[in-house]
Amino acid sequence: MKQYEQQAYQELLEWELQLLKSKSRFQQLSKKAQNKMNSYIPERAHQVMTEAIKQMVKTTLVGSDFTTRKRYTGISLEDMEKLVDQKLVSYRKTAMLEGAGTGAGGILLGLADFPLLLSIKMKYLFEVAAIYGFDTSCYEERLYILHVFQLAFSNDDKRREVYHIVKNWEEEKERMVDMDWRVFQQEYRDYIDLVKMLQMIPGLGAIIGAYANYNLLDQLGKVAKNCYRLRVLPDQDLRLE
Repeated sequence: MKQYEQQAYQELLEWELQLLKSKSRFQQLSKKAQNKMNSYIPERAHQVMTEAIKQMVKTTLVGSDFTTRKRYTGISLEDMEKLVDQKLVSYRKTAMLEGAGTGAGGILLGLADFPLLLSIKMKYLFEVAAIYGFDTSCYEERLYILHVFQLAFSNDDKRREVYHIVKNWEEEKERMVDMDWRVFQQEYRDYIDLVKMLQMIPGLGAIIGAYANYNLLDQLGKVAKNCYRLRVLPDQDLRLE
């Protein structure tokens, strides 16, 4: 491997270790509490939320594809990742401004933050996929993007499961038909619920919204970069199990 690839490979290994480490007692209790709260929500409400997020995500996927440059070819991994980092800076800034704006507007604008931030995240993932040379018009690549998203915004137990799918994508994609949208929306909501509730606090919403959105995009950027490294770096059989 070239020097940059060796550095990227080491960063990938460190990320994998961090991703798979045992969760804390606080995280276990938090997830248990969230599961308990979800059990009180009527089944019809779960169905409505699942369908709403499913349609929202699918609409965003179509829009993102139309506005994304077709895949990049003939550039080195180092140049790819410079572009990915540049895109992250831009999208983080957009997310911060969006979070500050909706956070300053109280509950009504706070509710608008959910679909707006979702579209920013999805658009960023399409950009990353294209930079790494993947065709986002392909259905299987859109499924991969959704799994990268889910890996970034799921709690520990689900994250390990999704990680296995992402890491072994060439084998796993053959069994893929569609996402489990119920799990997708519930994991995402559980992951961001607390911070988004805080964003609606009068007087603090703008600060919390900007800070939260910055960190959510930062988290997505780290996960996306390493997920695509899994697919483009050589010597995949040497990676962690």
